[in-house]
Amino acid sequence: MWMEKLSCGVLRILTPLGPRYLKPSISQRVYLLWVFRHFEKLPLQVLSRRQQRLISNLYAAQRFVSLHGEAPILGTLERRPPAEPEAMPSLTHASDAGAAFASELRQRS
Repeated sequence: MWMEKLSCGVLRILTPLGPRYLKPSISQRVYLLWVFRHFEKLPLQVLSRRQQRLISNLYAAQRFVSLHGEAPILGTLERRPPAEPEAMPSLTHASDAGAAFASELRQRS
C-alpha cells in the first residue's frame, strides 16, 4: 500500500465545487505521506505555513489529474471557506445602553 502511494499517489482536495486531485512529485508524495500519517482528512487551517505553501505551489503548477481508475490517495485536504465573524455590537449601541442605564439609576434615586 505504501509503495503504491509513493509511486502513483494523488492528493484529494475537497472544494466547494467538488473534489480535485493533484499529482505531486515523488519528494512531495513522501512529505504528504508524513503529513497525513495519522489522519486521512485534514482541514487546510491545521497545516503549517510550509505545508500550506506546498499545496499552493501544487495548485499554481496546475498538477491536476482526473481519476479514471483507482489511484491511491495520499490524503484528503478540506478547503472550507473561512467562517464569517459574527457582527460585534457597535460602541454607539453600548454607550446608548450605558446612558439608558445611568438615567434609569438617576430616576430611581
